[in-house]
Amino acid sequence: MELFDRIARNAQRLGLNLIAALPAERYELAATPAYRANTISPGCRSIVVIGNGGADFWHVFKAHAAGNPGWLERDNPLDDFTREVVEKEIVMPIQTEGVRCITVYPFGSGGPTLNFMQLAMLAGLAAPSIIGVVVHPVFGPWIAFRAALLIDSEIDHPGDAIGFDPCPTCSSRSCINACPAAAVSFPSGWNISKCLEHRVEAHPDCADRCHARVACVLGPDQRYPDDELAYHQSRALRMMRPYYKKDKVMERR
Repeated sequence: MELFDRIARNAQRLGLNLIAALPAERYELAATPAYRANTISPGCRSIVVIGNGGADFWHVFKAHAAGNPGWLERDNPLDDFTREVVEKEIVMPIQTEGVRCITVYPFGSGGPTLNFMQLAMLAGLAAPSIIGVVVHPVFGPWIAFRAALLIDSEIDHPGDAIGFDPCPTCSSRSCINACPAAAVSFPSGWNISKCLEHRVEAHPDCADRCHARVACVLGPDQRYPDDELAYHQSRALRMMRPYYKKDKVMERR
């Protein structure tokens, strides 16, 4: 079995059902110096992007948490679970076969990282949208990218979103009217400042979900469960608050 197929098979058992790979050079040509793969793994030849669409990964995570009392009380239980299963179930099997592999996560590294949104689009796992998240032809906005494997083997296995660009031809753009902060428009897209101010100052109406994301016409049957929506919203708000306070301080100077 080819290397990519082995990685995909192990990932899909965990609900990580969005997998694609591209030559590292293709990403390096597009990435800014601070986000280049060769800063992390000199000589890396390919990048395998691993993510999830829909609720499968959340269900696997919830089952794990149910069998491990106290797991949900961690600061970042989903990130901790992601790291544990990716290293054990995906990385370790290929490393035992002699494949050189360095794992990069989009959370909590504190060191050099990758531009996961750009990486996913180049790999064909996502396309741009006006709501501040990338989208997929099947899963719509209900996708996330969990890890990238920097590998010393040549792999080029794009996903289904190459050339996908749905917002310019969308007839309803229901996401625009759904946003209570008026932070979504076409063609300018997501207004970060409006979103930040509304979420931090008047967040109760956005506390458990992003209304624009829910209103997207793509992949409505793939929408995250309510508890997953609330989980991600609460952590997004936690990340937003320091940036909002910093911007307010700068405005007063």
